[in-house]
Amino acid sequence: MSQEPYRSAAQVFWIINTCSTHRGQKCVQRFESRWPSIIPVHTPIHASWLNQIEIYFSVVHNARFSHPTISTLCQLEEALLAFQERYEKSAAPFQWTFTREDLARPKIRLNGKSLAEAA
Repeated sequence: MSQEPYRSAAQVFWIINTCSTHRGQKCVQRFESRWPSIIPVHTPIHASWLNQIEIYFSVVHNARFSHPTISTLCQLEEALLAFQERYEKSAAPFQWTFTREDLARPKIRLNGKSLAEAA
């Protein structure tokens, strides 16, 4: 928040997770008292689709926007729409390979062991 463009922005939307330190009115008050322009936006607690959004924005950031040369919202909009058009032509679904058995494997390894042995 000490760097531009955040320092002089009228509003800065912070999308934050809902871990216990980021939840509720106390969180909002803590952020707003330090940075009055901040508007905290909490993500839902249980939403698997957020992982897909995070992956997409990671692709956007790494592919096009890691070295920003964009100085206006209009340029940003044009760049995002152009990226989306290109990405839709090359993106493909992935095959999910993690199974319920994979999820259970760490539990099986921990059964019968002390915490020291498991660590």
